[in-house]
Amino acid sequence: MPISAEEIEILLRESFPQARIQVDGDDGAHFAALVEDESFRGMNRVQQQRAVYAALKGKMDGAQGELHALALTTKAPE
Repeated sequence: MPISAEEIEILLRESFPQARIQVDGDDGAHFAALVEDESFRGMNRVQQQRAVYAALKGKMDGAQGELHALALTTKAPE
């Protein structure tokens, strides 16, 4: 079952309620997301991305995942 950009944003908002989040893509499987959140301060890029993947609650897991590809940009606010 395809997933929408809106559904991805809702999942991310649960874990990052104060973040600036932008999710683009409309084919149901391939998306790009920007997540800018204060909680990322002091984390390296891998740690930030792991936090985002955890927020997606398994939607990218394995061949049966609803979300096939996510180009991800994460950062703390400047």
